[in-house]
Amino acid sequence: MATVGVILSGSGHMDGAEITETVLALYFLDRAGVAVQCFAPNKNQFHVVNHLTREPTNETRNVLTEAARIARGQVQDLKRASMANLDALVMPGGLGVAKNLSDFATKGTDCTVDSDVVRLVTEAVKAQKPIVAICIAPAVLAAALKKAGRSATLTIGDDAATAAAIIKLGSTHEKCPVTEAVVDEKNRIISTPAYMYDAKRKDVGAGIEAAIKQLMRWLA
Repeated sequence: MATVGVILSGSGHMDGAEITETVLALYFLDRAGVAVQCFAPNKNQFHVVNHLTREPTNETRNVLTEAARIARGQVQDLKRASMANLDALVMPGGLGVAKNLSDFATKGTDCTVDSDVVRLVTEAVKAQKPIVAICIAPAVLAAALKKAGRSATLTIGDDAATAAAIIKLGSTHEKCPVTEAVVDEKNRIISTPAYMYDAKRKDVGAGIEAAIKQLMRWLA
């Protein structure tokens, strides 16, 4: 049985992992019959946002602890993750990817990516193990790939500014509707826009399902 690592960045789309995207990815992976292990960095979030008022608060929260809310406690420190024990990576979106797994939200293409994310991405591409990136995650993946001396064809839908950032980071951007996924066969990387669009859950789900179906073709 294949084992897929899922990298989480907290809990909540404004300061952590996007919950709907994460749950859908976990659902489709489970339905496909693979084993899943969630990981998150054991560090404080960039900040905490009140998702009702959409305003930052004075709270401090830990990314790993918050990710455990989605993973039902079944989550490990990202430092423990190794592609030697994993067959693929999945990166759900949410602004936590751009705030906690990197500082893309504040520094754009000058961003720094979490060293363990860079390490895992580098291990995956060298071993030709697949990566699925959802929503904003492809932009941070492009930064990690650049650090590894690699590039890929990715999508964040049709958001011009983020697409331009991906290109500046050395990768190629391909427009894609929310219900579909872009497949880079050479690099074994799949990306889907999800909530980069103002989309319905069923359409976000269709795109993630398409991404996981392609992943399973490679893992078969």
